[in-house]
Formats: sequence, structure tokens, C-alpha cells
Amino acid sequence: MAGEFISLGGGEKFRGYLATPATGSGPGLLLLQEIFGVNLEMRALADRYAEEGYVVLVPDLFWRLEPGIELGYGETDFARALELYRRFDNDAAVTDIATAIAALRVRPEQAGKIGAVGFCLGGLLAYLAATRTDIDCAVGYYGVGIEKYLAEAPKITGRLLLHIAAEDPYCPKDAQAAIGQALGNHPGVEIQTYPGCTHAFASAQRPSYDAPATLMAYSRTLALLRQVLGPIYDLAHLWDLHTFYEFAERDVDATMATMVASPYVNHIPTMTGGVGHDHLKRFYKYHFINSNPDDTKLIPISRTIGTDRVVDEMLFCFTHTREIDWMLPGIPPTGRYVEIPLVAIVRFRGNKLYNEHIYWDQASVLVQIGKLDPASLPVAGIETARKLVDESLPSNTLMETLWQKSEGLPL
Repeated sequence: MAGEFISLGGGEKFRGYLATPATGSGPGLLLLQEIFGVNLEMRALADRYAEEGYVVLVPDLFWRLEPGIELGYGETDFARALELYRRFDNDAAVTDIATAIAALRVRPEQAGKIGAVGFCLGGLLAYLAATRTDIDCAVGYYGVGIEKYLAEAPKITGRLLLHIAAEDPYCPKDAQAAIGQALGNHPGVEIQTYPGCTHAFASAQRPSYDAPATLMAYSRTLALLRQVLGPIYDLAHLWDLHTFYEFAERDVDATMATMVASPYVNHIPTMTGGVGHDHLKRFYKYHFINSNPDDTKLIPISRTIGTDRVVDEMLFCFTHTREIDWMLPGIPPTGRYVEIPLVAIVRFRGNKLYNEHIYWDQASVLVQIGKLDPASLPVAGIETARKLVDESLPSNTLMETLWQKSEGLPL
């Protein structure tokens, strides 16, 4: 854990876990607990949001019942969590949240506005923070019991985002409908529903975890936080700097310095890359940066910049003058020239690269180096690159006979 526990409030004090960004300061973010207390998963999530540039505080909202509760997700701990939840006072918790907001505002690390993100019980409390406190924005994941407090909706003055699991037994369909009816037209409220997901879909340690939904919800959460709180980073510059060190300087250490402490890279067609600092550095040093041919070129076609990622569409061009471990492992140089469309989806945490997903058509590469015969297969060689930059080139050449069958049919 990168953070520390601090004391909150006057008189009867309670504690909270504080995680700060590497820059030393940033907007404030309250992370509101599930029914399992300020446990390891909540603290790890706080550290992640600190990487995004936030000063994160996770207040111990069970302190009035039993300070320092940290539960896991096994049967015994789950029963204990439910027992605590049954005795929990939501109104007192909102008072404690207000105390935590005030404590965060006077921290020397905190700069600017303050938001909240909550899960389960914390999802409800994030909603109540939006209706009862001066917080600037709030995000609730699968909040339990929001439908009981919908009369407070007119009090929302900041932004609110709710993530709802479509199959959540703790927020059944009638509750979801009531939430949608009460909040759906509120100008500051956004509701996102995740089909097929159940309660706690974003908890990686539980059987309910759904990775695709978690990734979507995280990006949507971060989009709201960036819009309201900041900080805003120049992702295009950060990505350009990374590729400069990779392909121009061929400097492994400088390349790694542009990334988070535990990054990963996945070249999808060949499943090459690395997970974690040492694994990825080994890949870069011995199998990537110095295995690219001397005439390697990246020709940009388009770029899309989102909240936490850059999507680059480009042509990747090279002459196969050396064995390219990451793209053509085990294939000796053929001396053939290759051009392929390539897409890089690059995700960031704060001002550092977190991961890269790289896509290309491996069949086109194999055709161009003479290792795959396109005569009897629906694959193409350099034509895929040529058509990317010249849309006037013919379409449907790989389905020419089938295409002829539709000639003259009504449209």
C-alpha cells in the first residue's frame, strides 16, 4: 500500500486511509466503502485513483459500530458484514462524510474540487453525498437502497453518475425503474446499466466480477471525474514521447520511465508483450526495441483521444531484414518489404502509460513475407495497407464471385 491512515474529526475521532499522487497534490476524492470496511481491496483502489492524480481518502464509516473493520469475502466475513450493515446508520454516515470532506479540503495535498466514488453501501452514500453535501460530483456503483431516497433528488446540484447492474438482486427491476423515472431527466445525472451483470460486478475478488463491465464503468467514472475535477493530461504528447524512445532512440530505460510501476503490453495477434515492470522490461530489451528492422516506420493515419486512452491508426512499414521476435517469432529474415495497418489502443493512469493493446492482421504479414499463399484463402497482402489510404481502390475482391451474385438485385 502506498498510502497511510490518518485521523479525522474532532472530539470522537475516526480514521481514514489517505493515498496521494506522485506529483504530491491533486483534486480530492472520497472513496466510500462497501459493507466490508476499509479493507485491502478498498485501499488498493485508493492507490489506483491516486495514480490517476487524485488525493484519495477512504473514511472508516463503520467506526461508530466498531473501528478498524477489515473483512474479506468468505462466508464468515460476509455474515459479519451483513450484521454490521443491519445496524448501520445512513444519516450518521453522511455526517461523517461531511467531516471527511472538510478534512480533505484543508489537507495541503488537496487542490481544487472534491468528488466521491462509492460501492454497494458506498454507492448509496455517494448518492446521499450528492443530495446532502457540497461535494462537486459523485459516482455510485450498484448502490443499495437509492430508491428509498428519491425524494431528495431535487437537491442534487453537482454531477452524479450511477452504475446499475441489470441483474442486481439488491436493486431489483422495480427499484431500477423508480430510479430511472426519478433521475432520468435530471440534467446533472447520468445512469449507466450493465446487462447481464449482478451486484458487485467491479469487485475483482468476488465471483460476481465482470471484467468488461468493470473496464467500461471505470472509464465512464474517470470521464466524469476529469470533466468536473480534472486533472487533464496531454495524452498525445505522453504517447508520442513513449514511441520516440521506443523507435527513434531505442532506449529501454527511457521507454519504461514513461509507464506506471506495473504496466503491461499485449500484441494481440501473437500474444507477445509483458505484464509487470520486470517482465515487460525484459521483453522490451531483448525481444522488441532492438529487434525492429532499421528502416521501421510508423505512418499515422488517425488519432482518437479519450479520457484515459489514445487510439492510433497507422501504417507499420519495415523490411524483414532481421528476426522480429514480437511479430514473426522463429521466422528467419526473408528480405521482403511489408506494410500493414496497425491499431494501438493505449491506456493511461494519470500521466503515465498503463497498458497497450496492439492489433494488426497477421495473415497480411505472412502473405507479404511469402509464408502464406493467398490463392485459396480470403487473405490479402500489401493491398490492405494500400486500400487504407486510398478508398477508391476496389472493394470485395476476396468475395468477387459472391459479389457478382448480388449484381442487379433490388436495393
